[in-house]
Amino acid sequence: AAFSQDGLPAAVQVPAGHKVAMETVGVGQITYECRAKKDMAGQFEWVFVGPAAALNDRSGRMVGKYFGPPATWESNDGSKVTATQLAVAPAGAGNIPLQLVKANPAMGTGAMSGVTHIQRVATQGGVAPAMACNAAGTGQRQTVRYQADYIFWKAA
Repeated sequence: AAFSQDGLPAAVQVPAGHKVAMETVGVGQITYECRAKKDMAGQFEWVFVGPAAALNDRSGRMVGKYFGPPATWESNDGSKVTATQLAVAPAGAGNIPLQLVKANPAMGTGAMSGVTHIQRVATQGGVAPAMACNAAGTGQRQTVRYQADYIFWKAA
């Protein structure tokens, strides 16, 4: 069945005039680092550093990868895109938010050519570690597992 965004929050829906070009399942991890909170002396927080995930098609075959910073989606054919976040929406406790990004022009020719938007949906896990982050732990990195569907859109 073709992907439908009807059940998604309006904030992360792709505008009319676009069609699904590719559906992938991202499986990997997100790295966080314990850092001092900006402008808040003596307070610390886990800060998103970047993702590292395989992009698989619906049958489980690896068709690309997702990494960063900057957030980059790369097809096995060598074409890749970076993007700018447009919106996020909650995805339930313990899950990173749903996300809509606007793709920058693709680098290289291939599957990513012409991609205009990417949606991150069906997220599982990926939130910052629950363990304490304090002065003694500054600079410490933790990775957390996550999975999310990445839906690639092109102009119709």
